[in-house]
Amino acid sequence: MFKRFLFFAAAFVAAAVSLHAYAIDANTADEAALRDIKGIGPARAKAIVDERAAGGPFKDAEDLSRRVKGLGGQATHRLQAEGLTVGAAPAVSLR
Repeated sequence: MFKRFLFFAAAFVAAAVSLHAYAIDANTADEAALRDIKGIGPARAKAIVDERAAGGPFKDAEDLSRRVKGLGGQATHRLQAEGLTVGAAPAVSLR
């Protein structure tokens, strides 16, 4: 009985982890965390971190897209759909 419970508990946890992605905040994430977002590679992650270090935290998504070269409004919206946040508390989203 206990083994069956452990099996179902492990299956539930695995399913929950695979269905949920945690948001990553552009104001606190390091390069490695930013690269976890689909659409952010090493160069873009470095540009975000470098601009944040030079100009301080981003006020909102518009500020991010204005300050980071290569991030237009559409790109920023797409990255937000993939889990990027700007100054917001981490949120859980279903994929």
